[in-house]
Amino acid sequence: MKNLALLSIISLVMMTMPVIAQKQVSIRISAHSSEAPITMGIPFPKGALFSPDKVRLLNHKGVEIPSQITEVSTWEPVDNSIKWIWVFFFSEKSNEYTLEYGPDVIRKPYSGPRIEMTNNQRPGGFAEINTGKLKFKINNGDNGFISEAYLDIDNDGFEENDLIASNDTQRGSFLDILDDAGVDRSKAIITRTIKEKGSGPLHAIIRIEGEYQYGREDNNPSPFVTRIHAFAGRSYIKVLHTITYTGIPDKHTVQKGEHKNIATQNEHLIETYDTEDPGWVQPNDRIAAAGLNLTYHLDVNKDFIAGYENGDWWNKESAELYEANVSAGFKNLSLVQSGPNANSPSTVFSTAHDRVGDFAAHITCDKTNELSASKAEGWIDYSDSKWGVAAGIRNFVEEYPKGFDLKQNEANVYLWPPTSEPMSFARNSGKLDGQMLDNFAQGLAKTTEVTYNFHDSKKSTDQLRKELDFFLNPPAAHADPQWYSDSDVFGKFSPRKSEHSEYERGMDYKFDWMLFNQNWQPWYGMFDYGDFQTYYYKKRWYMWSNNEPAQDFMFWMQFMRTGDQRYFKAADATSKHTMDVDNIHWPAFPKYNAASNDAVDYWDYQGKKSGTPYLGIGRRHASQHWIALLSAHVWIQGWITSYYLNGYHRGLEVARQTGDAYIRRIWGEHGLTGRRLYLSVWNLTELWDATKEDRYGLELKYRVDRMLELQQGPDQYNSLVMDRYGYSQVYASQGLSQYYRITGDEKVRRALVKHARAIRDNTPWNHMYESYLSTIHSLLIGYEYSKEPGFLREAIKRAEILKTDKLPTSMDNYDTQQDLADALSKVSHLPDDPRNTRFGGEANWSITQGLRVFGWTHAYNVPALLYWLREEKAK
Repeated sequence: MKNLALLSIISLVMMTMPVIAQKQVSIRISAHSSEAPITMGIPFPKGALFSPDKVRLLNHKGVEIPSQITEVSTWEPVDNSIKWIWVFFFSEKSNEYTLEYGPDVIRKPYSGPRIEMTNNQRPGGFAEINTGKLKFKINNGDNGFISEAYLDIDNDGFEENDLIASNDTQRGSFLDILDDAGVDRSKAIITRTIKEKGSGPLHAIIRIEGEYQYGREDNNPSPFVTRIHAFAGRSYIKVLHTITYTGIPDKHTVQKGEHKNIATQNEHLIETYDTEDPGWVQPNDRIAAAGLNLTYHLDVNKDFIAGYENGDWWNKESAELYEANVSAGFKNLSLVQSGPNANSPSTVFSTAHDRVGDFAAHITCDKTNELSASKAEGWIDYSDSKWGVAAGIRNFVEEYPKGFDLKQNEANVYLWPPTSEPMSFARNSGKLDGQMLDNFAQGLAKTTEVTYNFHDSKKSTDQLRKELDFFLNPPAAHADPQWYSDSDVFGKFSPRKSEHSEYERGMDYKFDWMLFNQNWQPWYGMFDYGDFQTYYYKKRWYMWSNNEPAQDFMFWMQFMRTGDQRYFKAADATSKHTMDVDNIHWPAFPKYNAASNDAVDYWDYQGKKSGTPYLGIGRRHASQHWIALLSAHVWIQGWITSYYLNGYHRGLEVARQTGDAYIRRIWGEHGLTGRRLYLSVWNLTELWDATKEDRYGLELKYRVDRMLELQQGPDQYNSLVMDRYGYSQVYASQGLSQYYRITGDEKVRRALVKHARAIRDNTPWNHMYESYLSTIHSLLIGYEYSKEPGFLREAIKRAEILKTDKLPTSMDNYDTQQDLADALSKVSHLPDDPRNTRFGGEANWSITQGLRVFGWTHAYNVPALLYWLREEKAK
C-alpha cells in the first residue's frame, strides 16, 4: 500500500509539473543543392539557449542529421544565454530542415568521417588537415599556399603515390608589382597558421598569415591572409585569399601635411591643391599579376574541360562545355575573362537605353584562340586517366579580369591575369573630388574566393560541376523570417508580408532597382563589384557610395526579412567589397602574438615602427573608391552581420581595425562629437557585443555617457542629435537601443524616450526629408520603451509619403534603365527638392537615387514601422 501511495504521489507531481517542450526553428535553403556544405548563423532570444550542446538538426522527415554547432556570441552582460550559433551540415535532397533546441535536447554523437587537424607553430612548423579523403599541408616560411596535397582514391590510407599536387617554390601565391623598372615578382613567406573558430569534426578552417616580399627596395612588403575551409569526407576545399596593395599609386608630387577633413594635427595642413600636377593620372606601382599556384601530378596526356556561355553577358544562358585533349607538346593553355576597361571600369557607362559590351572569355592554346564567348562559368578541370583537379573562382565575370593558366602540370589560378592590362590605382583626373585631391589607394585590400576539387577520374562532369557550384553559386540557408525578428538581436522589425504592401513596395522596388543597375551599368570589376553608385541625375549615375550608411547591412536585413537569395548575394558581395576596398589596412600597427619562446621577441616588437593613423578608417563617396577620406565614414554593422549569418571571419577581423581606430582617438574631441560620435556608438556597440572585449566596452561606455551628457546640455533641447546632423537620427537610435538590449542600462532607455519626445515636438528639417524621415526609427524606439501613443502616431504621420503605388508590370518586364526609372518615378509619393535647381528639383531621396539617403528615409525605418503597425493591429 505504501508503494502504491508513493507511485500515486509521483504520478500526480509529474502531471502537474510543466512539460519542457523541445523548441524548433524552421530552416529553408534557397538555390538548394543536395550534399552541399552549409554554414548558417542562427540567433536566439534572451534566455532561450544556454549551451550549444542542446541543439540538433532534423531533416524534413524529422530525422536527426549530423551537424556541427559553434557558440558564436552571448547576450552578456545583461544575460548569460547564447545569442548566436553557427550551424554546419551537409544538405540532403529536401530544402527544408528544423533546428531543435532546449534543455532536454541531446545531439547524437557524430560517428562519420572526421577532420584531423594539426597546427604545429614551432619554428619551421606546419599545419596539416586530413579530411579522410584529402590531406594537405602548409609549411611555415614556405611558398604562401599548400605545399603538398594527397588524394586517397583507393580508400587505403595516404601513401606517397597519393600525392596529387605540390609546390616547391616560393610562388604558391603571388602578387607581382609593375613600375617603371619593370615587373617585380613576389616571394611569399608564411609567418603564422591559426585554427579559426568554427572548426570541428565536420568543417575546419585554417587561417594563413604571410607577407609578399620583393627584390627591389622601393617596393613595400605586402601582407596577405588566406583562409582554407576543409570538409569531412570530401576532397574539395574553399579558399578565401586576401591581398593588400602597399604600392605608391601615382606620381604626383607629395605635399607635406594632412587635409583638414582628416587632420590629426594643425601644424602641417595642405592648404592648396595642385590640380595641374600631371602625376595624379600617371600610374606608379601597378598590379601585374596575382593568384595561386600549384603543380599537379598528372600524366602527359590530359583532358581539359571548361564551362562557358554564349549570348549577352547580362543574361543567364544555357551552359556549354569546351573539351580538349592535350599532350606533351603543348606549352600553355589558358582561359581569361575580360570586361570593359578592366583597369578602370567605373569610367565606362551604359546609356539609359543600351548596355555596354566588351565582355569576353577566351580559351587559348599556345597563342591560338580556341574559343571565344561572352562569359565563362569560372571553372576548369584538368585530369588524366587516374585523377584530376578542378578549380573555380566565384564571381568570375562580376570581378573581372580573372583567369586560369596551365603550363604542362603547373597551374595558376589568376585573380589578376598577367595578360590583362596591369591594375592602376592612379586617379582618373586631377580634379577635386570628395572635397579633396589626394590618393589613398595604399592599404586597400581585396578578397577572392577560390575552390579546388581534387577528384578521381570516375567522377562525372555533372557531379563535378555540382560540387563546384557549392562555392561558385552557393545556396543560401535562412531561418523563418519571423524568427530573426522574434530573437530581438536587431530589435523589432517585421518580415515582409502581403499586408501594408504600400510600404513594402518602397523597400522592394529600391533594392531591386539597385540590383537592376548593378547588372546594367554594370557595377562590375575586381575593385568595384559589391558597391553601388549614389546619385542618379539626368539618366546618369555619379559617385561610389563606399557603403554610406551601412548599405551592406540594409541588404542583410532585407535578406532576413525575405529569405530571398538575391539579397543574400548582394549583401555578401557588398560586405566583402566595403570591408576590403573601402578601408585602409596598411601600414598596420605591429601585433605581439607570443608565438615564440624567446623573451627578446617582445622587445623587438616594441621597437617596430607604427602604422598609419588612418588604419581602419573608411572612404568618402567619390568617383573612385580610394581618392577621398572623411572622419565619420565607416560602417561595420554589415561586416559583423556577415560574420554572424555567414560565418565570414574577415568581417569581425576588419571591424576590429575600426574599433582600434576609435580607441586611438586620432581626431581628439572632433571624433567625439556630432555624427562621428553617434556612428561610433553604433559601431562600437556591435563590435563589443561580438567580442565582449573590455577595451571596446570601456571606450563604448565613455562615448555613450558623453552622448547622454550632451543631451542634457544647452544646445540640444533634449535631443540626442545636434541639428547639423539631423539625418543621423538612425545612428543614435540604432546604436543606443542596441546598447540598451545588451546592458539594460535604464539611463539609456530614458534618454531614448526623452529624445523621441524632443524630435516629436521639434520637427527636424535641416536636411529636409533626409532629417525628417530619419526620425521615424527614433520615434518608434520611444514608443517601444514608453508606450506613449503619440510617438507611434507621429511616426505613422511622417511615414505617409513613403507609401508607393504598384508598378503596372513586373520589374523583369522593363527592357531599359530609362523605362524602369520613368515607371518608378510615377509610383513614388516622395516630393521633389526645390533647392536642387541644378537638376530640376530631383531630390537626393527620390526612388531612383542610390541607397545612401535610402538608409535615412526607408531602410532603418520601414521594417520597424511595419512591426508596430502589425503589432497594434493584432491587439
